[in-house]
Amino acid sequence: MLAVRCIPLALLSLVPATAASQDIQTPIIDVVETYHGVTVHDPYRWLEDGLAANVKAWIEAQNEHARAALDAIPVRAALKARLTALMSQGSPVFYGFKARGGFVFANLYDPGQQQETVVALDATADPASMKVVLDPNILDPSGTTTIDWWEPSPDGKLVAISLSEHGSEMGTLHFYETATGLENGDRIPRVTTPTATGAVAWNSDGSAFWYTRFPGEERPEADRMFYQQVYFHRVGANWRDDPLVLGSGDGLPRVAEIAFKDQYPGDTIVASVQKGDGGEFAHYLLTPNGALQLAAFEDKIVEIARAPDGTIFALSLAGTPNGKVLKLRPPFAPFSLRDAPVVVPESNVAIELSASLTATESHLLVCDIVGGPNQVRIFDHAGRYQGLLPLPEIAAIREIAPLADGNLLYAVRTYLQPSSTLRWDSRTGKAEAAKIANWASYSFDDVEVVREFAVSKDGTRIPLNIFHKKGVRLDGTNPTLLEGYGGYSTSQKPSFLGARERLWFDADGVYVIANIRGGGEYGESWHLAGNLTRKQNVFDDFSAAARYLIDRKFTSSARLAIYGQSNGGLLMGATLTQDPVLARAVVASVGIYDILRAELDANGEFNVTEFGSVKDPEQFKALYAYSPYHHVAKGTAYPAVLLITGVNDGRVNALQSRKFAATLQAASTSGRPILLYTTQSGHGIGDSRDQWIEGEADVLAFLYDQLGLTLATAPR
Repeated sequence: MLAVRCIPLALLSLVPATAASQDIQTPIIDVVETYHGVTVHDPYRWLEDGLAANVKAWIEAQNEHARAALDAIPVRAALKARLTALMSQGSPVFYGFKARGGFVFANLYDPGQQQETVVALDATADPASMKVVLDPNILDPSGTTTIDWWEPSPDGKLVAISLSEHGSEMGTLHFYETATGLENGDRIPRVTTPTATGAVAWNSDGSAFWYTRFPGEERPEADRMFYQQVYFHRVGANWRDDPLVLGSGDGLPRVAEIAFKDQYPGDTIVASVQKGDGGEFAHYLLTPNGALQLAAFEDKIVEIARAPDGTIFALSLAGTPNGKVLKLRPPFAPFSLRDAPVVVPESNVAIELSASLTATESHLLVCDIVGGPNQVRIFDHAGRYQGLLPLPEIAAIREIAPLADGNLLYAVRTYLQPSSTLRWDSRTGKAEAAKIANWASYSFDDVEVVREFAVSKDGTRIPLNIFHKKGVRLDGTNPTLLEGYGGYSTSQKPSFLGARERLWFDADGVYVIANIRGGGEYGESWHLAGNLTRKQNVFDDFSAAARYLIDRKFTSSARLAIYGQSNGGLLMGATLTQDPVLARAVVASVGIYDILRAELDANGEFNVTEFGSVKDPEQFKALYAYSPYHHVAKGTAYPAVLLITGVNDGRVNALQSRKFAATLQAASTSGRPILLYTTQSGHGIGDSRDQWIEGEADVLAFLYDQLGLTLATAPR
């Protein structure tokens, strides 16, 4: 299938003209490969080795070049100051609620701090009762130590917390006492990696727990981001002696991603194993001694929830694109969910594919998704409909957390108001505001949101959420920022707009979120219409969104900027190479651009179920047809581009941005800047507040500069 030859050339590619120095030169050393009879050139393969001295020097030169260009933008300092003021004020935000032992534990985001903390509230979740369990800002004043995830013991006396550094997402498990905040017990390494998050589930009396761990010395270095497995640990024992409960010997794939699905501690738990990132799941019932399979990958059971009495509710997509809910009661013989009875049949709306089911002692809550916003249906355990959970008209659920008394805390998000936390009474079916109240240092009272639909190339209607100041004029002159994602069944749901958007509106900008295919906004069928060999639909949808905004005279190509992160970075790369004149400026963060080489990285192998593999002829054909790196055309007037990546990114290798930047810089004739900035962090997960502000200041300054915006003197 594959033949390779290297052709060293004495050619140098100059960075296009910008206000900064023009001294960067990128040598071409062409590598030629043949895939299924197709010849493919890779002129910047040498930039893949981030440890090589010449590549390090190149990265440093690019950073100096980018910093010179960005720091020279007159408005950047004022934008940073405004962002800092907005982001350093406002109410603390509590989320991630877990009721254990008379406490309600939560994450606390404090705008005055660099990192989030873990806190314990009383049983009513009253912020006045807050006790800090772990504050990483004290543990590491530099702000580079991050809490990955945590799980309290059943009695609430101890909290297991995974910590990682510098955005690496390489987590070690620690244990902290709730009463004192002191660390207590052994540390367990390799519980988290960027390829798959980790998990802990305690048994009923808190004497032991199940946890995930990745291989150590028993496997080669290249394999240590794979083969996630489950072990059982008794408190006080040596973790090195922990028995393996679920692993590759049980049929788990190399790219297993394991999550525990029990919201209540117990002596058995349910583990869900995803095969990479493409949405295929198998499910197991775990005991301290082993595992029993409840559903295989081919059974299409995608979500599990368990009630306090052990009853399992399962979301099935077998023959039902919008999903149905099955019910299985103990003792689970013959350990199969495939033939379990249906308790909630398929309806005309899609059940959300992540965190969709919540079971209490008496109720089952089913979270639906309707193009982005949520609705939550309430049933009893027999499947009898009890009504809807109270929500605003256009809103999304951030989480639903069962409480010890059988009631619920649930967090609600809308676009223009800070998130709110409500308490639902299972006896009355009514909800009231919890004691947790959120407020922001800025408001969107002058902004409105409209929902309109673009029509994609194949006739599919694509929802657009369009935000602008009230009274906007549709004359084609509005600076407009269009954002999209389109992958992994991840939905772009309502969420309170941030400081960046506030400063965009202050400059009379229009902001748009496109609910393109590949996401989960209309269920799994919406996702499948934009993955594997159908990925081009995602790019067509996004281009149709941009064209709609231009045709409706919200903006013009000269006043349009586009933005995406991660999979959204790939979207940016494909959009600017397929239609270079569509937008004036592009910001792409931690994106994939050489899709033919992406699967060779550790996390890239997890993505094969979403994107496909070059090993498959038809999938290679689709991948090569849109791979941004391979479709940069020399002599093309490309828009201004800002590429951002992280040196510690374990999800998308920074080499992707390096190669794409080099080829764009060599090809573009527009004279507009093509900038690459490499941060000392990772994929953005775990960035400190100050890192976030610096990054947002760069993005806004770049967009302000390219679209000719002026910072308002009287912000909202």
